[in-house]
Amino acid sequence: MSMRLVNFMLSLMLGFILTNMSPATNVASATSFDKWLSDVEVSARAEGLSEETIKNLTGLKMDPEILALAARQPEYVKPAWEYLDTMVSDTRLNKGLAMLASNQAIFDKLEKTYGVHRYLLTAIWGMETNYGSYQGKKHVLRALATLGYDGGRRKAFGRQQLIAALKIIEAGDIPSDKMFGSWAGAMGQTQFIPTTYLDYAVDATGDGKRDIWNSREDALGSAANYLKVSGWRDYIRWGFEVTLPEGFDFAQADLAHQKELRQWYRLGVRGLKTHLPQNKENAALYLPAGYSGPAFLVTDNFRAILRYNTAPFYALAIGILSDRLAGGEGVKTAWPKSERPLHPSELRELQSLLNTAGYPTGKPDGMMGKKTRDAIRAYQKKNNLKPDGYATPALLNMMK
Repeated sequence: MSMRLVNFMLSLMLGFILTNMSPATNVASATSFDKWLSDVEVSARAEGLSEETIKNLTGLKMDPEILALAARQPEYVKPAWEYLDTMVSDTRLNKGLAMLASNQAIFDKLEKTYGVHRYLLTAIWGMETNYGSYQGKKHVLRALATLGYDGGRRKAFGRQQLIAALKIIEAGDIPSDKMFGSWAGAMGQTQFIPTTYLDYAVDATGDGKRDIWNSREDALGSAANYLKVSGWRDYIRWGFEVTLPEGFDFAQADLAHQKELRQWYRLGVRGLKTHLPQNKENAALYLPAGYSGPAFLVTDNFRAILRYNTAPFYALAIGILSDRLAGGEGVKTAWPKSERPLHPSELRELQSLLNTAGYPTGKPDGMMGKKTRDAIRAYQKKNNLKPDGYATPALLNMMK
């Protein structure tokens, strides 16, 4: 099904829901939301925010599309190869190369100041907003209020970020009517959520203002600062595409399971495109498409990228795009496209079956988290399957 058709069907569903809500339901929802906003105002006053700033909450309405967008993040619902085809496209690569050439002075300065190389910063810039050209069209206060009121597991996040967004307005960095961003409240050319902005955004131009919306130097400098404090070290790679020896124990393929690079080497793991150093740097084995697809040893620099966005697919795409911008290759191993990952509805069914069989995943939600991977791996080991923690239609059919 094409993305255009999915979006069209989503719009129809939203329209049907909104049209068929009774007036009483609408009034009750609005009243409850207004009460919630009043509670946020109390919290904002307790944080020392002015009445002038707090007035920006007056008249806010729910945005039902926000919740739909939150439920279909591409880094969680697409197969790895489809996600990478989109995020590491030739178009994005070529534009990135042009941006590197036209902003050399900025990158020279930022590399010297923060110790974060230009290819990584350019990859993030390109992935987040297509090099500043698309920063999102959602009003940040409305988006965060929607998540804070009705965002499920994102409710605490939404409320926290809403207060932080008000603090940004209070500081005078951007007026409320110009504060637009993503459905999750991420802002500017490098898409900082409000708390990250408050803690790590920098005035790289020295003009007395942190402007990640209009100043590419401030935006890239802020990203470099955040990566630096997140543990990025320029002298090590983010990761290595590797080959695994015959009979490898796939139970070790887990981002939480680290070994020194020299220990992985002793186990027979070898670099596919780049020599694998035999040193004491920690790395974890990541299999984004299960045991039959590409394998990567990812270092602590990969974890620094995960601080920017917690989705492993995202960090992998950033690493690969940065390599290609620096003149390197993309992924060399073929993707197992005949063995697709489960759709969210199928994953919910698998989670329910795993729970019933005594392999706890938590509440079935169609999201692949650590509990679900651990449960899948435990089931695979029990049934003499390769324990890679990867959910496939074959696994679902086996459990039915």
